[in-house]
Amino acid sequence: MQLALFGLYMGSSFAPNHVGMPLVSPKLKLDFLRRQVLMSRNISGGSLMSIFMGGLNYQIEHHLFPSMARPYLRKAQPLVSAYCAAQGVPYTRTTLWQSYRIVIGYLNTVGLRGKDPFLCPWSLNAAPFDPARRYRGCSECFRVAIC
Repeated sequence: MQLALFGLYMGSSFAPNHVGMPLVSPKLKLDFLRRQVLMSRNISGGSLMSIFMGGLNYQIEHHLFPSMARPYLRKAQPLVSAYCAAQGVPYTRTTLWQSYRIVIGYLNTVGLRGKDPFLCPWSLNAAPFDPARRYRGCSECFRVAIC
């Protein structure tokens, strides 16, 4: 029972930060900033959310600065967000419930519809499965030409 509850807690903490975010082909070369920021999302919610998620609600900052102490991730967040905006890198921040909706939608899409893990989650609503909309060439996702 303890392992099941621990697994549920860990899954509910880790899945909202990554699942449904872009998966990039190993052939695609991204710089460190884009790779870390585009592949994860932050969860808003203040101090209570930080306690619940163990500080991992600042996942983008955690990926950029893995050795930074968790109390300082909150202080780094506005700096990182502003820098990403200046560089034109989309910075994703959402609520926990929005994130769970994204996770469930992405798992349903990959599991039932396209079975393509490289399918662009931001362009899924545009049309039914279209193999051309993959991360290798989806400029909609990154808003920059990265191919």
